[in-house]
Amino acid sequence: MSEQNVSTHWADIYADKIIREKGEKECYTCASGITPSGTVHIGNFREIISVDLVVKALRAKGKNVRFIYSWDDYDVFRKVPKNMPQPELLATYLRKPITLVPDTTGRAENYARANELDVEKILPTVGVEPEFLYQAERYRSSLYAEGMRTALEKKDEIKAILDEYRTEPLGSDWWPISVFSSFTDKDNTTILGWDGEWGVTYRDDENGKTETLDLRTTSYAKLPWRIDWPMRWAREGVDFEPAGKDHHSEGGSFDTSKKIVTVFGAEPPVSFQYDFISIKGRGGKISSSSGEVVSLYDVLEVYTPEITRYMFAGTRPNTEFSISFDLDVLKIYEDYDNCERIYFGLLPVNEKRKAKEQRVYELSQVGEIPTEACYQIPFRHLCNLLQIHGGNIDEVLSTLDSMTKSQEERLRTRCACAWNWITQFAPEEFKFKLASLEDEKVSLSGNLLKAVQALSTVVSQMDTLDEKAFVTMLYAAATDNGVETSDFFTAVYQVLIGKEKGPKLAPFIQACGKDKVLPILARY
Repeated sequence: MSEQNVSTHWADIYADKIIREKGEKECYTCASGITPSGTVHIGNFREIISVDLVVKALRAKGKNVRFIYSWDDYDVFRKVPKNMPQPELLATYLRKPITLVPDTTGRAENYARANELDVEKILPTVGVEPEFLYQAERYRSSLYAEGMRTALEKKDEIKAILDEYRTEPLGSDWWPISVFSSFTDKDNTTILGWDGEWGVTYRDDENGKTETLDLRTTSYAKLPWRIDWPMRWAREGVDFEPAGKDHHSEGGSFDTSKKIVTVFGAEPPVSFQYDFISIKGRGGKISSSSGEVVSLYDVLEVYTPEITRYMFAGTRPNTEFSISFDLDVLKIYEDYDNCERIYFGLLPVNEKRKAKEQRVYELSQVGEIPTEACYQIPFRHLCNLLQIHGGNIDEVLSTLDSMTKSQEERLRTRCACAWNWITQFAPEEFKFKLASLEDEKVSLSGNLLKAVQALSTVVSQMDTLDEKAFVTMLYAAATDNGVETSDFFTAVYQVLIGKEKGPKLAPFIQACGKDKVLPILARY
């Protein structure tokens, strides 16, 4: 982005807000996180990418930034997801920390770690590389002993803040920490008292046993979410962290946390609320605990990493939008290509639009910004070429004019995404396959047969004709034989792809080439 253009992109606006509200600092800390209680879905990814975009905006302003991502893996295992093997075994771990739950898929040392690894492996593909913090490890090493003691010392202040947002006040037996039983590892416990220093006494409600824990050495105590979150803001010096509608709702955890953080001697971070994401063109709703999810892996099957980033960079966080797997895929690719053409000056627009699209393009890139546009081929045409060549990317590339190494690498990725979309999600009317010589012949007779035979002659001369002459002769194959154009086109589509409709006929035949088309027509 040129110096003379002041960006109005939301990521840059929030970067300025962070600097303005937090003052000049040696390093700004931006945070995100989630409980790995199931597959991390694309709705969760919206928070991760939103933080990443603000991080990039801060760095573009010359600021040092620490981007931390917390795995809240000391949370309780509350529900067995539908998509996991051995659900009966998993049910025996309910109410225990999710890091103690076995991974019945065999991918990792525990259930939480399997979900974490899935995300950690894929995020660099879209250019997101945070510093991961593991809260189970931190709690179990007593790293937060001071924070828990502070919560106990400030119990009445914290209770008063929480009560502001409750219809019924918390009882006199409420405590600002919780405990897993050392006898069963479950959270079915009741805290009985605190000695004013480091000792907390609790009762296991399943077996009635009592025990006193030392916060400096125990691995069983933790803070509940509404106190844990602000404690970590204070400890890590978090300057920015967005949150979803549930946390940002009135009286939600953000409202309470921004007050409780002052108990820990800090100020709340700059934040914003991001909206939900819906999915178009494939079944199932987004839900980690049920296992009915669309993950970042699923999205990257259809969209290149840059276009995946583009969908988020080009949409304000507080706007709900859909990630499409239906025909809208064509429009999203077209929108991105227009954005890229504007960036490289290949599509003239006014200065305001140019500045906006250029910034979106910059934030959409993984790594360095390309020095040239991608190979300019419409996505719909690319899909047709892939179907003509049965998904063989090398064959498709061999039909195209020369391209640079960078363009070829990006086009190969796009081809893979396009083929995945065609084979898995494209509507049936969009799909086709060239007829083989073994397929049953279409029944043609009379003038219609003569017209198709005439087309064979036209195609044999195709390489010597310009586009206009080819189209003229194609239509003449019908009219010279007294056949209505519509009937002729239907017959040709049936002969070539076994359907009554297909891609625009003349360009389609040219894209197929006479080596593929002539043997099919020669059968007639």
